[in-house]
Amino acid sequence: MTVPYTIDEQSYQPFDAQNTVFGRRLWDEEAIFYGTDMHARALDLIAEDEPGYSHLEYARIHAAWTVSDRFQDAYAWQQIGERDGVIERLGRHPVSDRGQMAREVKETARIFGASLVGITRLDRRWIYTHTRNGRPVTVPEGMEYAIVMAIAMDQPMIETSPAYPAATATGVGYSRMAFAIACLSQFIRNLGYQAIPMGNDTALSIPLAIDAGLGELGRNGLLITPQYGPCVRLCKVFTDLPLLPDQPAPFGVMETCRACRKCAEACKVEAIQDTAEPSFDVVTISNNRGIRRWAVNHDKCYAYWVENGACCSTCISVCPYTKRAQK
Repeated sequence: MTVPYTIDEQSYQPFDAQNTVFGRRLWDEEAIFYGTDMHARALDLIAEDEPGYSHLEYARIHAAWTVSDRFQDAYAWQQIGERDGVIERLGRHPVSDRGQMAREVKETARIFGASLVGITRLDRRWIYTHTRNGRPVTVPEGMEYAIVMAIAMDQPMIETSPAYPAATATGVGYSRMAFAIACLSQFIRNLGYQAIPMGNDTALSIPLAIDAGLGELGRNGLLITPQYGPCVRLCKVFTDLPLLPDQPAPFGVMETCRACRKCAEACKVEAIQDTAEPSFDVVTISNNRGIRRWAVNHDKCYAYWVENGACCSTCISVCPYTKRAQK
């Protein structure tokens, strides 16, 4: 399998999720955002009564996350609830045609809300060593495949970034992710196979999505898809269900990003590199070493989220691939 990224095998190591900004907020006393909640300044911003930062809009953000935050069974590695009696009697569904089963899985994923779906053999380099809370991540050996889904976000709302409607679109994306992975995992279990659903946890989403043919890595550090640009949220399901994998499908993102610096120019805190060429350099411990790309300064990015009182999606909104997807 030829992939549209370059790894330095000597320096690459599986990533520890404790080193994401969300993990470091809990332990890294040297981080400028240590112990600071993203929404710490929201009350002050709402009081200023600026357009896009109202009480109503902030209420929508938290409502949008409801399914993702409250339906924790969506991320369960085991069967949710009791198995139906008919399912029990049916036993394991035989798979004689992996291609046909892959098509069935993709159709099912779309029924459950996936905008895009691809399949790849699980590259275990992308599995986290530990969770954000420091627990070791151990994925059973039988899990051979990753089903990767992209959930398209509301582009007009994302274009309001950094105002609060864009953060609402993000929350809706995550809640839709939780629904999609929960339902797809139950479908696979109902066929008699194992399924491990996940959002941003357990493994790196972007390289798995690239391996599954959904897109390429962009200058902004996000997956760029041909259909929606970076205006998507990613989730995945690991499984032992026999499937026919897809292949990576590069479509010129690297060449575009070399010439285009719109995301770097639009970033208010200069968290995105404007150099002509990607490199193996890192700018923060939240960057994984050994991968050639434009490393994003996640420290600056998250610090701005705190200043903004909610997440920012400006690098998504200005991307020409996002604009192209609207036409």
